[in-house]
Amino acid sequence: MNTMENRVQSTNLRSKSTSIGVVPLWLVIACFAAVSSAPRFTAAQELAGPPAPQIWILDQPPQISAYIREVFQDRDGDFWFGTNGDGICRYDGKTLTYLSVKEGFGGSAVRGILQDGGGAMWFATDGGVSRYESGIFTNFTVADGLSDHSVWSLMRDRSGTIWAGTHRGVCRFDGTSFVPFPLPRVEVENPSSRFTPKVVFGMFEDQAGNLWFGTDGEGVHRYDGESFTSFAVKDGLAGNQVRCIQGDRRGKIWIGTNGGGVSCYDGTSFRNFTKKDGLNNDRVYEIFEDQTGHLWFSTLGAGACRYDGTTFTAFGADQGLTINELPCPCGSGSMYAYCHGPNGAHVQEMFQDKDGVLWFGCSGGLFRLDGEKLVNVTRDGPWPEPS
Repeated sequence: MNTMENRVQSTNLRSKSTSIGVVPLWLVIACFAAVSSAPRFTAAQELAGPPAPQIWILDQPPQISAYIREVFQDRDGDFWFGTNGDGICRYDGKTLTYLSVKEGFGGSAVRGILQDGGGAMWFATDGGVSRYESGIFTNFTVADGLSDHSVWSLMRDRSGTIWAGTHRGVCRFDGTSFVPFPLPRVEVENPSSRFTPKVVFGMFEDQAGNLWFGTDGEGVHRYDGESFTSFAVKDGLAGNQVRCIQGDRRGKIWIGTNGGGVSCYDGTSFRNFTKKDGLNNDRVYEIFEDQTGHLWFSTLGAGACRYDGTTFTAFGADQGLTINELPCPCGSGSMYAYCHGPNGAHVQEMFQDKDGVLWFGCSGGLFRLDGEKLVNVTRDGPWPEPS
């Protein structure tokens, strides 16, 4: 096959060739025309996720998926990779197995993964909550008590109860179905949301057993089992659009916001960190504490960064992250960075496995940390050697 040949492929196909094609002038002109004429996409379009238009893709390694949103390792050591359009992918150390709507999975985009006490796997999707047990999927939707079919977060508390953060609030599983768990509404100055303040992007249980809920525009709510305490910008929070919540081993609560940076709550007051303090970006989508006690922050458009308590260290394109492999949700067929999106590497997930390997789910696929460099793990590997 002529290696200079450009091929049209749908977004769910990948070539195993590593040759690079020469892009003809007419294709460059067509791409710029698509960018200049592409309409601004709406929140509803963004919520639906990227469509699957026919787009031009140069030959590239066969990614596990174009966008990895979630990484999880179960008690048996199997990995589960949640994608943004290909459903769930399981890796047992030898084989990658894809499970999608065709196999009974509840949705296409995966936004949360956990395992319950009985070993069943639970997934937050754009089509509800899916439970996978003994090779069978059980799907929970609005007909089973969910406030909305679009689920953004998933949590299992210390009592074993499963919680789902949806597009219209929080629900908890009672063993049979989901039951709404109403959150308080608060007034904030200069209100703004990516979607609606009812969206709950992040949930967390702290060392004292308090439950924390992060909303899209009305800050965070802490529930002590009897009453709520709400925190917003007026109380010192970095931003009212909360994307994630995580506690560290010292008991401090870290809250990532969409545009305001990160807040650290010590039980009394907030300390905020922004790009001026060393963050890659003020749009923080995930917070993770590794086994050494270092904190990691993922961003939209600027890779990830590691915080050792004093200094932020950036991990982006220079360390091996692939830049912007995601098609723009507007449907133009152009890549996100060159259409409506920010220019940079989008890191959605960070996870450390039983062997201590740190994994990153990104807009360019799946990556793992090797020393101070990030290695792209495709369908062909390279997978880390088991310990």
